[in-house]
Amino acid sequence: MNPITLIIIYFTILMGPLVTMLSSNLFIMWIGLEMNLLALVPLMTNKPTTRSTEAATKYFLTQATASMILLFSILINFKQLGSWTFQPETSNIIMTMTFISLAIKLGLAPFHSWLPEVAQGVTLTVNLILLTWQKIAPLSIMSQFYELMNPNLLILSATVSVLIGAWNGLNQTQMRKIMAYSSIAHMGWMISILSYNPSLMILNLLIYITMTISMFVILRAHSFTSITSVSLMWNKMPMATPMMSLILLSTGGLPPLTGFLPKWVIITELTKNSNLMLATVLAMTALINLFFYTRLIYSTSLTTFPTNNNSKMYTHHQPHKMNNIMPPLMITSTMLLPLSPLLL
Repeated sequence: MNPITLIIIYFTILMGPLVTMLSSNLFIMWIGLEMNLLALVPLMTNKPTTRSTEAATKYFLTQATASMILLFSILINFKQLGSWTFQPETSNIIMTMTFISLAIKLGLAPFHSWLPEVAQGVTLTVNLILLTWQKIAPLSIMSQFYELMNPNLLILSATVSVLIGAWNGLNQTQMRKIMAYSSIAHMGWMISILSYNPSLMILNLLIYITMTISMFVILRAHSFTSITSVSLMWNKMPMATPMMSLILLSTGGLPPLTGFLPKWVIITELTKNSNLMLATVLAMTALINLFFYTRLIYSTSLTTFPTNNNSKMYTHHQPHKMNNIMPPLMITSTMLLPLSPLLL
């Protein structure tokens, strides 16, 4: 792709969520979401293959449907109230339509089925954008109007999301699908706390983005796309093996790593608000998530797979330059729990 075109596309992807977050006008927020959508599709088809074309088509059709529902709800609200923002007088049907459209964009259950398929068909770089940056704009709209949304609908979607993200991640062997189902489960955690404490949702989002970026930096180093390829990391990137293990444990929420912090505070907040059933479901599904993360660690660190080569270590043949952002990402992904009183 032409470098100038690439710069324009990345700039549009960068500006989309910023336009949405900095605006109080619903129509401008919708424009920010469309900037994100239209800029990501060319990136998906940058290296055209059958899988990437299929993934781009699924992504465009799904997101266009969500945008149509959102725009429809915005126009109905403007016709009824004469305002380009949601008011306390906005009907429940309009807010339900808005939540459905944003849930489709986030990949929340039961509107999640497009996300693993799209994630499997695109490159790791596009996957990283899809699972991190693209979540910011819809979540920012939800955090602005969460008081007008039906809390029971939020809790139901969060419960189904964490269950589907945990159970469907168990039988996956492709890293991109595993990270997609992990994203669905994490979105469920964020939505579960939205109606009680939106600041905890933002904290969870920041920590999730940090851990996901750390994971994809390691995966991109040698294009690790499946558990089989990850199992050969021990003789290609020896130093990355313990780093990836720690990031996976942190993503699973094992104390005393950073990933335990959002799960801890979310369960505490739910307990304070007498929502013991949802807190129990979240804690149980966190164990299932931790199981398939541990399975990855077993494949990466605790087994030595046979190779057809005489030389077991390839670091002296293929020198690797770890990304400069990896050390700070590693620290923030694993060692922020002692700062939890300051962060909260």
